[in-house]
Amino acid sequence: MIIITGATGELGSRIVDRLLQRVPAESVGVSVRDPSKAQHLADRGVRVRPGDFTEPATLAKAFEGADRVLVVSAAIRGDAAVGANLAAIDAAVAAGAGRILYTSHQASAPDSLFAPQAVHFATEQHLAELPVPYTALRNGFYATTLAMHLEGALATGTVAAPADGPVSWTAHDDLAEAAAILLATEHPEDGPTAPLTASQALDLEAVAAELSTLTGRTITRTVVDDEEWRAGAIERGMPAPAADFTLGLYRAARRGEFDVVDPALGELLGRPPLPVASTLRRLLG
Repeated sequence: MIIITGATGELGSRIVDRLLQRVPAESVGVSVRDPSKAQHLADRGVRVRPGDFTEPATLAKAFEGADRVLVVSAAIRGDAAVGANLAAIDAAVAAGAGRILYTSHQASAPDSLFAPQAVHFATEQHLAELPVPYTALRNGFYATTLAMHLEGALATGTVAAPADGPVSWTAHDDLAEAAAILLATEHPEDGPTAPLTASQALDLEAVAAELSTLTGRTITRTVVDDEEWRAGAIERGMPAPAADFTLGLYRAARRGEFDVVDPALGELLGRPPLPVASTLRRLLG
């Protein structure tokens, strides 16, 4: 049985949908914090069981009978995220899974300026020490992150943010399909994959140009000093830790951490990855 965690989230739900196009529903199980939110999957024949990374005792039942487990990285921050990821991975091994897959990131590194990358690196280090094979999906940066700029851009006509750099904005749909392909493949590659990215890396100036084309309005890019941006974000109601977290994204981008594109995703999908305009169009409604 193939078990997927986080199956009601933005990425996990898409992975399940695409996996069900490739394998019978009775061979798929999901581990979710709230099974009531996965009733639609149970109705399709998927095994639904409660499981919470922060309560490892729940995972033994959730992972029971697993041949493969896909651990979708915990949606929390810092050391707690590492602990949650490792608890899920160890529970999968204890359940007898023959392979662990993990949604990592193309910028996974211990010294990244964007905090989640150190979490991915620590998780990958743990995976490398397992007694079973693993595959770490080095996903490109989620293009939906650009949603945080849209309201301000549409209201003011400018994307106002700290200095940035090119980012491999990659569609959830493409990454979900890639994960489903690897889950259904008899012998997926071992270790970290090549970067699974869109075909272009774009900075916010290029994103503003895309928004101009999509909306028929002139959207410009304005660079804001780091501390000025942080103070303004906090004044608008963003908690200070969240402002610092987000500022790390811009600092990492301008250091070039996300300026990576690779043909691996397109080769896996058998088609070109979706461009950032596709995600922007959906976000704009």
